[in-house]
Amino acid sequence: VQLQASGGGLVQPGGSLRLSCAASGFTLDYYAIGWFRQAPGKEREGVSCISSGGDSTYVVDSVKGRFTTSRDNVKNAVYLQMHSLKHEDTAVYYCATDGTAGSSCPPAHEYFYWGQGTQVTVSS
Repeated sequence: VQLQASGGGLVQPGGSLRLSCAASGFTLDYYAIGWFRQAPGKEREGVSCISSGGDSTYVVDSVKGRFTTSRDNVKNAVYLQMHSLKHEDTAVYYCATDGTAGSSCPPAHEYFYWGQGTQVTVSS
């Protein structure tokens, strides 16, 4: 199971970015995919999750109304769309999965497969 997050960059406060999570060798739609972030000096934080099949999604309160997660099964990708970005959103963002086909969003400690992160920097 290999995941790769991409799409990060430097953006001004109030701006938008869309992160992508791509997979090698397996179909993302079968698995719950979570987005996490880690800012310097801070613990990793769960940001969002989309269940296998995309029936349910979850976002943490701090990004609710600004971030959404979605799937594109044709492209075998999961996205994190981020709007109204704030300085405090600056972090390395990762996508991850528990590797269990058909799962809903698991607790954070059950994500066993992680992609390399992508840096998001919100700065003027």
